[in-house]
Amino acid sequence: MTPSADDHRRLDVERTRLANERTLLAYARTALAVAAGGVSLLCLFDLPIAGRVLGVGVILLGAMTLGFGIWRYVDVARGLR
Repeated sequence: MTPSADDHRRLDVERTRLANERTLLAYARTALAVAAGGVSLLCLFDLPIAGRVLGVGVILLGAMTLGFGIWRYVDVARGLR
């Protein structure tokens, strides 16, 4: 029995949905690593004010990376519907 065109379409959508979830997890992993780098700048090193500003900036960059990943995930998920 050969798969129908509907079966292929359903599987294509499912593969794309799973890839979208993997991409979101990659964004989350990257955001966590970037934010951890910012926290280490703040906690592990005795830096002047410029270093602390850099640490907070890196933490915010991690948060922005996660926000962009979530936005992208939702955008692709809406396109699949």
